[in-house]
Amino acid sequence: MGLFDKLKRAFSGPEQAEDEEKEKLEEQDKAQEQKEKEETEEETPDQADKSVDDEKQTQIEDETTKDQAEPETKEDLKKQARTSDDETSDTKEIKDAEEKKETEEDRYDQGLKKSRQGFGAKINALLANFRHVDEDFFDDLEETLIESDVGFETAVKISDELQDEVKLRNAKSKSDVSDAIVEKLVDLYEKEGQEEDNTLHFAKNGPTVFLFVGVNGVGKTTTIGKLAHKYQQEGKKVLLAACDTFRAGAIEQLDEWAQRVDVDIVKKPAQSDPAAVVFDAVKRAQTEDYDVLLVDTAGRLQNKVNLMNELAKIKRVIKREIPDSPQEVLLALDATTGQNALTQAKQFKDVTEVSGIVLTKLDGTARGGIVLAIRNELHLPVKLVGLGEQMDDLRDFDAEKFVYGLFKDLVAQTAK
Repeated sequence: MGLFDKLKRAFSGPEQAEDEEKEKLEEQDKAQEQKEKEETEEETPDQADKSVDDEKQTQIEDETTKDQAEPETKEDLKKQARTSDDETSDTKEIKDAEEKKETEEDRYDQGLKKSRQGFGAKINALLANFRHVDEDFFDDLEETLIESDVGFETAVKISDELQDEVKLRNAKSKSDVSDAIVEKLVDLYEKEGQEEDNTLHFAKNGPTVFLFVGVNGVGKTTTIGKLAHKYQQEGKKVLLAACDTFRAGAIEQLDEWAQRVDVDIVKKPAQSDPAAVVFDAVKRAQTEDYDVLLVDTAGRLQNKVNLMNELAKIKRVIKREIPDSPQEVLLALDATTGQNALTQAKQFKDVTEVSGIVLTKLDGTARGGIVLAIRNELHLPVKLVGLGEQMDDLRDFDAEKFVYGLFKDLVAQTAK
């Protein structure tokens, strides 16, 4: 079952779900009745008498065993109590896991509310003027998708594939066309992400190093602070490295986060060599057994050559001391900037080897469609998303929950 089918099934409505369950139960009852009937027909009179005798004998043995049973000892009672406690503990763990799952879904649901409403409004506006499927309709669809920040290449691809799909289905009504559009969006997103690795990778031995890149103002330092808090809460020993040494206030900002989440930081005076800062940080992470080292860097894209040289030097220092590091090079992008974020991603991809995206401020924008563009045009996995302003609103990216949060209103409409 594809992702679109899963989503559509989830929104098929309580009445349809009840009817399906009722039909299933009726089929099971009929099958059971048929089985009993066949067993009764196969049973001979002698076998029937024997079955009755066996049943009576079993009943007598059960009553005898019950009469002979000794009263429960204290040890038996203690054992039962322990078993009951274990069951209660297991039930609590299952309940906690279910509540955590619901909380995760709620975070995505709330965090993508603006994007979902904006995206849905644009598609609905397109369909409101729907008359029939022709070239003008697909031109309007392309324009609508581009305005929804899914990217030019993605919009053209969806439009072209939809033309073939609509002909194949012979879709003519508004509901048929709407269903085809949403299904194509979901399926394309799922297809492009089949080989995608959204997980963060950690070192097998020694400290894990995450290198953060991105232009100033996208929420890079805040992301580092929130991620440090997350790992610190998980019991990991975390160290920060303030390698953005030329931007005014950058060192102080990261230092403030270190104090706020109670983790250590390596810093030097402003204008210091960023490579010298990361060298000290790596040495300290090794000698003092830190689990995670989070490295902040400059984001001066306007001076691409210097930035590229600086990032390359930082990576060389890290690799020289810890050959398998950094485990991740994470590009922070501000979701509220829409297509500008896509442009930044392309430029940074040229500057350094980016392993994944951190999409910040996703809760504050109607431009969540940018995730589709990042996946379909850059083939870079989104690994973290900012779904709110609270300390724990930085979440691991979950593709299925993202699609659910972005498309659920449209899927719900097609399911009616």
